[in-house]
Amino acid sequence: MNATQEKLKAQVEQALIAAFGADFAGVDPILVPASNPKFGDYQVNVALSLSKRLGKQPRAIAGAIVEKLDVSEICEPPEIAGPGFINLKLKTAYLEAQLNAIQADLRLGVPAAKTPKREIVDFSSPNIAKEMHVGHLRSTIIGDSIARILEFLGHDVLRLNHVGDWGTQFGMLIAYLREVYPDALTTANALDIGDLVSFYRKAKLRFDTDEAFQETARQEVVRLQAGAEDTLHAWKLLCEQSRSEFQIIYELLDIKLTERGESFYNPLLPGVVEDLEKSGLLVENQGAKCVFLEGFTNREGEPLPLIVQKSDGGYNYATTDLASLRYRIQQDEAKRIIYVTDAGQANHFVQFFQVARKAGWIPDDVELVHVPFGLVLGEDGKKFKTRSGDTVRLRDLLDEAVSRAHADLKTRLQKEERQETEEFINEVARVVGISAVKYADLSQNRTSNYIFSYDKMLDLKGNTAPYMLYVYARIHGISRKGNINFKELGNNAVLLQHETELALAKYLLQLDEVISSVEQDLLPNRLCEYLFELSQKFNQFYDRCSILQAEEPQRTSRLVLCDLTARTLKLGLSLLGIQVLERM
Repeated sequence: MNATQEKLKAQVEQALIAAFGADFAGVDPILVPASNPKFGDYQVNVALSLSKRLGKQPRAIAGAIVEKLDVSEICEPPEIAGPGFINLKLKTAYLEAQLNAIQADLRLGVPAAKTPKREIVDFSSPNIAKEMHVGHLRSTIIGDSIARILEFLGHDVLRLNHVGDWGTQFGMLIAYLREVYPDALTTANALDIGDLVSFYRKAKLRFDTDEAFQETARQEVVRLQAGAEDTLHAWKLLCEQSRSEFQIIYELLDIKLTERGESFYNPLLPGVVEDLEKSGLLVENQGAKCVFLEGFTNREGEPLPLIVQKSDGGYNYATTDLASLRYRIQQDEAKRIIYVTDAGQANHFVQFFQVARKAGWIPDDVELVHVPFGLVLGEDGKKFKTRSGDTVRLRDLLDEAVSRAHADLKTRLQKEERQETEEFINEVARVVGISAVKYADLSQNRTSNYIFSYDKMLDLKGNTAPYMLYVYARIHGISRKGNINFKELGNNAVLLQHETELALAKYLLQLDEVISSVEQDLLPNRLCEYLFELSQKFNQFYDRCSILQAEEPQRTSRLVLCDLTARTLKLGLSLLGIQVLERM
């Protein structure tokens, strides 16, 4: 809730008590933004809900509230409409004062969190010896944006990359490479990542069809867990090779992460089993140690177990997740732990969260949140794949977006008969291409699947990154044309006279509310919607109001509106992980 809405809510609450007595303290005034601008800016709907309790008509209740309501500093006189709605319209002078107040504020009026918390965002999480593919796109981009927003609000954020760097697959891969390419286990970078992925597939095929090889692979896992020097060295080389490839992607996307893979928690797994045993939650089932879950059953209707130790004594990723959760609470002292993964893992999170709660490992002041997201689909509506049916490599996807942005820019420059350096063209193509991919993902409600389309995401019109980058560049074009340095405008008074100025001003003042809502519900698309709407309102203002040719003091006032819009776009886009351009 933004500062204006908070002030109005407090005033309506006081009016309720003044009109009907102390029993009405704490009653929600049901103050909401007006659905239609012609009704004003806010609407109080509480009169309808109090009709039965007070035994009065809603309009009479609304009248009694208005009689005691003092919002004269903020609003025009309240109006009662329909069956008892109270409409509130913000005063132009109030809006001008609010905009004047945020001009000198680097945070544009967005307050830092009153009680900053230690928060963990667990995102990206690729697997060692595999290439990052389109399936890692959403976790990486959504997780980064959530982390940026929490950091901006002043929370102490630990960005964790829980990579898959342990388990049976390493025994399988090392055993196979010992046979066919032993140099890869002793020499750094002996294999290209593509070759490593190819060897992994061949090793998996061999593991699935050759019992003798299965046993060899299992022995390698035992050697790895026991810390055998040659196996451990081979494992470290494979991890380093993959890590350097991941880093190329992270640098392209401007993502910062602290890697803490599954192997980090390996020494803690026996303690997890031991403590679950002590708490009386463990049940032995067909040789495996399990915790039976509430609300989960198999096809026969029997309770479904979560296995924490397999019959052969090995552990699985549920055990690792329990160990990591305990570590994050006890050692990292996190108060909110956010897991950004695909929706297909939703049951897994419900299950291991339930086990941790049953074991008493989650204090009352710790919040666990699974942030699920849908699939990336091709334009045929099916899972996004290459023409040959393979999973799309993330590196290829990003390179293609930059390449298309490069071609689009070249075409536009030819049409405009503009000459630009190759360095300028490459930089604009990089920013536009990467931003388009990020924004296309973030602008969707993350819980839904979405169709990946280069043409749509690179379009200069519509709800796209290029559209917003263009609006930002347009504002800087105004400053270049008028030889204006926005930083030298000083704290000049904003004067709102035209209807498009008022609409833009009201929207600029909603940034804090939008960011606060994303902090709570972790839906970055709300910030995207706000920035798109802001861009549209600026364009309406730009089309209908003269800026550089206006008379003073209107000219400077409109330049301040331009500057505040550009700064709001830059801040909002930065929280989405998107860079801006002063020229396109």
